[in-house]
Amino acid sequence: MRIAIVEDDPDQAALLQAWLSAEDFDCHIFEDGIKAIKGLQKDNYDLVLLDWYLPQMTGTEVLEWIRNELDWKMPVIFVTQRDNEEDLAYALENGADDYVAKPIKPVVLMARIHALLRRVRGGGGESESDRVQSFGQFRFDPQSSQLFIQDTPIVLTQKEFELALFMFRNAGRLMSRSYLLENVWGHSAELNTRTLDTHISRLRKKLQLGEDSGWRLNSVYHQGYRLESVAGH
Repeated sequence: MRIAIVEDDPDQAALLQAWLSAEDFDCHIFEDGIKAIKGLQKDNYDLVLLDWYLPQMTGTEVLEWIRNELDWKMPVIFVTQRDNEEDLAYALENGADDYVAKPIKPVVLMARIHALLRRVRGGGGESESDRVQSFGQFRFDPQSSQLFIQDTPIVLTQKEFELALFMFRNAGRLMSRSYLLENVWGHSAELNTRTLDTHISRLRKKLQLGEDSGWRLNSVYHQGYRLESVAGH
């Protein structure tokens, strides 16, 4: 799981990275707001730790960009020395999911991160990985690895099913090839991008993705893939 650390203090950034790496998170540090935006445009992250005070752009400006240009599903935690209730309320009302006050206690930070990820991924009760989910005419049953289109079963391999479900769960989000490979095949998978491209091609045909289906699976040159809902469906 990837976490973007947006922090201009190198000591603080290194400390955060050490704590998170010990929990098996894959972290990348961005020293200012401009670099953070470029990094978020280039690759995918599962959560952003965002400092309030940053060079080039403020943390709230970066947050505004994330919500306007990415999506509201991206979990964002502010890491801040500010304790002004109005400032914190402003951040939460404008898209921050949580905040952690400096000086940071690692136990508190990890608890906040895990709690937020559980909420985002549907933790509690029946897990998201088990629930039957519908996206328009497409219905996924993860327990049986079965996909139905308007109640008609579609024959898919296990990886085709996992890739299709992951794409639909992240509809509207541009995802790099490396991100898709890591999340569907796992970090240890020694696969080239041709494997992914082949599976994408098969899904387009088997699911008949296009205007008539209500969903379009687009290839974005040098960036990855995005599954989008077609307007009017």
